[in-house]
Amino acid sequence: MEIAEFQKLMYELYAHNDRKRGNAATMLWLVEEVGELAEAIHREEPENIKEELADCFAWIGALANLYGVDLEEAFKAKYPGVCPTCGQKPCICPD
Repeated sequence: MEIAEFQKLMYELYAHNDRKRGNAATMLWLVEEVGELAEAIHREEPENIKEELADCFAWIGALANLYGVDLEEAFKAKYPGVCPTCGQKPCICPD
């Protein structure tokens, strides 16, 4: 699935709920999912990590839809195949 297809699916499934909930509350759901991902990583639970990563990605899609951001275009603009800081591939930025 392409990023644009994923974002369209999130829109079709959840945009009506996301608009009712609002931008700030939708952001809070993303923060909650990131917390759950952190817990799964801390506990080293690979299956739960996979699920929480998917949840985080879904909430990012929801926020992008609420703000009218095309994630695929935004990603390509920010990460044009090289590190946006040093301009190299692979990145040579200091840690």
